[in-house]
Amino acid sequence: MKIFHFDPPFLLNLHFQSPMARKENQTIIITDKYQMRTWARTMRSLSNTIALVPTMGFLHDGHLSLIQEAHNHSQLVVVSIYVNPSQFAPSEDLSTYPSDFDGDIRKLMDVPGGVDVVFHPHNLYDYGVESAMDCAGMPDVSCLEESGSGHETWVRVERLEKGMCGRSRPVFFRGVATVVAKLFNIVDPDVAVFGKKDYQQWRIIRRMVRDLDFSINVVGFEIVRDADGLAMSSRNVRLSPEERQKALSINRSLSKAKSAAERGELNCKRLKNLVADEIQEAGGELDYAEIVEQESLEVMEEIKSPVVILIAAWFGKVRLIDNIEINI
Repeated sequence: MKIFHFDPPFLLNLHFQSPMARKENQTIIITDKYQMRTWARTMRSLSNTIALVPTMGFLHDGHLSLIQEAHNHSQLVVVSIYVNPSQFAPSEDLSTYPSDFDGDIRKLMDVPGGVDVVFHPHNLYDYGVESAMDCAGMPDVSCLEESGSGHETWVRVERLEKGMCGRSRPVFFRGVATVVAKLFNIVDPDVAVFGKKDYQQWRIIRRMVRDLDFSINVVGFEIVRDADGLAMSSRNVRLSPEERQKALSINRSLSKAKSAAERGELNCKRLKNLVADEIQEAGGELDYAEIVEQESLEVMEEIKSPVVILIAAWFGKVRLIDNIEINI
């Protein structure tokens, strides 16, 4: 992979050819949102289709599988790497979220088909103003508001963001929906690929796209797991060996619940108890276990249609999420 930093006259010429005619693995790194928009508009004017894979970096094989999936849907692939402050509360792990941009670039070099652009903005909320707000008495404040960026416009998917991760992380989904809407406006993709490990997030983005008439196909890609069954996550690196062994109870509990449902146990309370017992006996602290309808995310009492079991649990100071679909 050849890495170029954005130089409009030269690097746009790299893409005047069809994607198949270009040299393999030529990647542009763009850090400015206006230059990113210029590149995207130029590519679209040349009748190229664009797929976006939004990430927060510290890439693992799960992310790389999303990029490979993106190649199945478009001619050009953009990977964004941006740790979004608006989805973190001040008490959460923004400052310790793992980061290794050089390592990410090395991993992208090995992706079959390559990556056309890495969009790595420093700050998507820099409006050239200093307007720190008084957050005293505000119940749900993000790191972005506390920093005083002047940003005050939010995208909310009001019903789907309630419950589960929205209950324990009240600023999370408005921050996710807002930054994804910003990325969609900047990159203007035809397709966006998200991992279904973050199942509630994936459904929220699909609903936002539907409700706000984004002309974007939001593709959900299946969970990628390590050999031991743990769902791949950038936060896994913070688990101690002992905590990782305990965390394997998540996948075990999901598999047991799915097997029980397929054998005829359709009572959601009993299935959730099975999940909770498995995780707590292993030494994890359950945040939630819910069984919901796959599209509406409505909590179910009995399985009568396709559902998904969603779990969040703490192992030490690391919070992990996972899920499994049940199609009965």
